[in-house]
Amino acid sequence: MNDAERDGQDRFELLVIEHHVRLRAFVRSLGVDPDWVDDLAQEALLTAYREWESFDVNRDFGKWVRGIAANIVRNEIRKDARHRRILRGDLVRVLLGREPESSERVEPVSIVAIRDCMSRLPSRSRQLVQGRYRDGHRAPELARELGLSVDNVRQMLTRIRRQLRRCVELRVAQENRA
Repeated sequence: MNDAERDGQDRFELLVIEHHVRLRAFVRSLGVDPDWVDDLAQEALLTAYREWESFDVNRDFGKWVRGIAANIVRNEIRKDARHRRILRGDLVRVLLGREPESSERVEPVSIVAIRDCMSRLPSRSRQLVQGRYRDGHRAPELARELGLSVDNVRQMLTRIRRQLRRCVELRVAQENRA
């Protein structure tokens, strides 16, 4: 390591010492679970270290590293949204007409709650859910069948899934209290 690299590394270390507490506070202020604040702040610092060569020393390091952290949190939100496309594996399997896998250990109350919540849906909503999850039709097919736009079908399915999730969670909570 030459002197310029050593000086750059020393400067980076000093900036990390100076800004790490505010960085953690910033990450926490974005609504990150307290158990994950340190991990995401560290990831931001590692990214900053990898990108150190591109950093303009005349800029505000704190602002730069907080921008990196904000981008990391945005990516986590996107990942979380992708994972939430399937509300619950047991719910999807019931809607598909299959039994849950033994490893899922679905409690009978969950299946009863799912069936009860499904029965409470308006017929058109139930038709959409069954068409999508039991019959495997995609949004364009459902849109043609029902005379709706594809976007409308997708929005309706999103709302129905949200409604089902709330209903099932409420039923399960009620059963657990009883």
